[in-house]
Amino acid sequence: MPTFDVTSEVDMQEVRNAVDQAQREIGQRFDFKGTDSSIELGDETITMASASEDRLNALRIVLEEKFVKRKVSLKALDYGKVEPAAGGSVRQVASLTAGIDSDKARDLNKFIKGLGLKGIQSQTQGEQLRVSGKKRDDLQTVITALKEHDFDIPLQFGNFRD
Repeated sequence: MPTFDVTSEVDMQEVRNAVDQAQREIGQRFDFKGTDSSIELGDETITMASASEDRLNALRIVLEEKFVKRKVSLKALDYGKVEPAAGGSVRQVASLTAGIDSDKARDLNKFIKGLGLKGIQSQTQGEQLRVSGKKRDDLQTVITALKEHDFDIPLQFGNFRD
């Protein structure tokens, strides 16, 4: 019986590279001189700080450009609210979302069942989803439908077996 897995992962090496490139660009750009702008990568968060809110927005744009160049999905970023920091500066924390939580898994299962394909079953296994079916073509139809629908998380499809 053919199966495949649906996962939601973030390549942390690429995230690290994107943050490093953004830091370098911020250090070189004229419009960031004297704004004390910074980007710091934590375990599961990215902290951005700058002198004003418009510089913070420019900082976020630079970071998103580097993510796109590195082929890291922007859906993996979950921005928090802009907080005032010391000295009149502002700060924003973006958390990196990886894995499929139980609510998203329920939404994915419901969506797959709603496709109405015969013999297709999906089950949650930890932070991934296993989809199985009788026909390979039906599984490829499920993959195509999942790619076209927006679930607000990056989805990868792997472990396709006959």
